[in-house]
Amino acid sequence: MQHSGDHARLFSASARVYHHAMATHTPTLHYIFDPLCGWCYGAAPLIDAARGIAGLRVTPHGGGMMTGGNRQPVTDALRRYVMPHDERIADMSGQVFGKDYFDGLLRDSGAVFDSEPPTTAILAAQTLGERGLDLLKRMQRAHYVEGRRIADPAVLAELARDIGLDGAAFDAAYAAAEGAETAAHIAASRQLLARVGGSGFPTLALEQGGVYTLLEPARYLGRPAQWQADLRQRIQPAA
Repeated sequence: MQHSGDHARLFSASARVYHHAMATHTPTLHYIFDPLCGWCYGAAPLIDAARGIAGLRVTPHGGGMMTGGNRQPVTDALRRYVMPHDERIADMSGQVFGKDYFDGLLRDSGAVFDSEPPTTAILAAQTLGERGLDLLKRMQRAHYVEGRRIADPAVLAELARDIGLDGAAFDAAYAAAEGAETAAHIAASRQLLARVGGSGFPTLALEQGGVYTLLEPARYLGRPAQWQADLRQRIQPAA
């Protein structure tokens, strides 16, 4: 789901360039996302395609879209608000939204949409072999297809095991990342969002030699192969 305006706002409208004082040697695609952002789910095939480019690092940054006062219980009003957006995302991206999501989770009056626990889980997975993006992908399917409560730590632990993470190791990493570390990560992600000129989720910025280029993934929805080809061409000079 998304809560930050229209399609143009969610996706960067033009490629802009920003300089950063600390250069990295490896081209890095910074992915500023939220686990409960429908447009991020729509862009998931683009993230998969980017991860398939040799020599490109993809780094996730959770922006905390639905944390603190922005947490929302599931209500009929929320369902009526998000469904047209989700249907549009499905049409544009080809991503599947399941019956268990539309008629299950979005009718579950006991559920609360809270980005903080899944963001903590992604941070935990990052410490375990940089599996954060793998866990995000599993979370998105759990939420949008299976209609599961991904703000529930027990569900998150199960999803971590689904992608092959050791249960005890994940639990320990989750406990370490919970609270202050997650809050600091979200704050840093929001600072990065502002620095690169992004205005919502997802924001994708390519960093090469200390220079950030804000990308425009919206026009590639449903065309991951073309996105991958164009992104690969962008990083060739730095490869």
